[in-house]
Amino acid sequence: MDLHEVQSHLNVWLQEAAVTFQKVPGSAVLIRYVRSSYQNDPVRSAIELILVIFFIRYLMAPSYSTSKQNYVKLTENEIDELVEEWTPEPLVAPLAAHEQAELDKLPVIVGPTGPKSKLANGKTVTNLASYNFYNFNANEQIKEKAIQTLRTYGVGPCGPPQFYGTQDVHLKTEADIASYLGTEGCIFYAHSFSTISSVIPSFCKRGDIIVADRGVNLSIRRGLELSRSSIKWYDHNDMQDLEQIMRKVAKEQAAKKLTRRFIVTEALFETTGDINNLPKLIELKEKYKFRLMLDETWSFGVLGRTGRGLTEAQNVDPTQVDMIVGSLAGPLCAGGGFCAGSKDVVEHQKVTSTAYTFSAAPSAMLAVTASESINLLQSNPEILLQCRENIRLMRAQLDPRSDWVVCTSAPENPVMLLVFKPEVVKARRLGVEDQERLMQECVDETLANGVLITRLKTLPILHHSSILKDGAAHSVTPALKVCVTSALSKKDVEKAGVTIRHAITKVMTRKTNNKLGVPAA
Repeated sequence: MDLHEVQSHLNVWLQEAAVTFQKVPGSAVLIRYVRSSYQNDPVRSAIELILVIFFIRYLMAPSYSTSKQNYVKLTENEIDELVEEWTPEPLVAPLAAHEQAELDKLPVIVGPTGPKSKLANGKTVTNLASYNFYNFNANEQIKEKAIQTLRTYGVGPCGPPQFYGTQDVHLKTEADIASYLGTEGCIFYAHSFSTISSVIPSFCKRGDIIVADRGVNLSIRRGLELSRSSIKWYDHNDMQDLEQIMRKVAKEQAAKKLTRRFIVTEALFETTGDINNLPKLIELKEKYKFRLMLDETWSFGVLGRTGRGLTEAQNVDPTQVDMIVGSLAGPLCAGGGFCAGSKDVVEHQKVTSTAYTFSAAPSAMLAVTASESINLLQSNPEILLQCRENIRLMRAQLDPRSDWVVCTSAPENPVMLLVFKPEVVKARRLGVEDQERLMQECVDETLANGVLITRLKTLPILHHSSILKDGAAHSVTPALKVCVTSALSKKDVEKAGVTIRHAITKVMTRKTNNKLGVPAA
């Protein structure tokens, strides 16, 4: 049989098959669908054919039973031996010797926190280690409101926001904060630390560009990492370097599709204590078409005539900042955080922000306490003036008079960070660990003389993190942390300042410093 005869038989067979198939009910619809699909998209028809073949093959495949024991059956003794031999890995690394020693010496406060606090050992000390800047912990008006709220609403809502966890006091607190700042709206978070670390990935996604200050705090860095955006870092508080990076980004994106671009920074920096230049940030954001996300965790309730933050302190319209993030803990003696901005910014977070949607709503007591604290700051701005006067008195005793340390904090910042002077570090060849050890000795010596202070403590930045590409590493300088409060008298502040200065001098001139391998002064 030649090729021509084979082709003839094949055509006859196909015609008979087509006639037979057309007799099947619904075949005309299927043929019309295939012809239309092949004409418009032949690739689709090929993929569908493959799927049909796979489906037929799957149906015709032999079944198997999962009841068959295809594993080794162990005896009870063997199972017990394996359980006894198994050692779970620790969730966290064990503490180092110096960390354990520091933990053992950690002072414990008995009773409420105040300017004069009682320790577990029975000693009463001047407390300059808490964020109780205005002594709102002892305010009777706030206490009365808190007790009344507990009796009315209970301890907590036990439910997520936007479901059965939102109460009327939460909505009132959001309205109070928005009115206080001068923004369209506000959203109330249950935890301060997770606020900014959730707000960032709520707006910034993969492919977006974020320009961030190298000196931002840990919660911001966590948010940057979660966003999976492209991170560009600029030198700490350097507006010239920021503009240079923004200009480069704008130039690179000019020929590409529209990309969302953000500036993320702090108003009052946690690890250095200095203040940002908000007017310049607004100017650059408008010039290069960026959105600004400003973390006012440490400036809200601190800066400005009535504590509204950096916008009030530097006379900037708050509506020019796209997202204002702040904390209700610390000076407001409440808890939780917030993000203020336009109504669209607020409503967007109610759906996309993980810390909001997957957390229980804050307790009603915290909401009422925050509202009352804001009301006190608005109606009694002299509270802030008294605190700033005490800051001035404390700085006068420490910064210019000490031969060893210098204050890096802004003059209005009640959290005074004292770092060793560069010449001291250079002369004594002090590494970071040496500085931390000396700082802890200063804390211990100060406590022995009746004044409780602390030192700046931060978690180490993970160098394997994806956000640390492009030179994001930023070393935090070891520092003493002195938290000034308005509740102390002028005499108490000056006495505490002298005590701290003398303790630093005693530690730095102590001959036992030779254990560190450095000569005594």
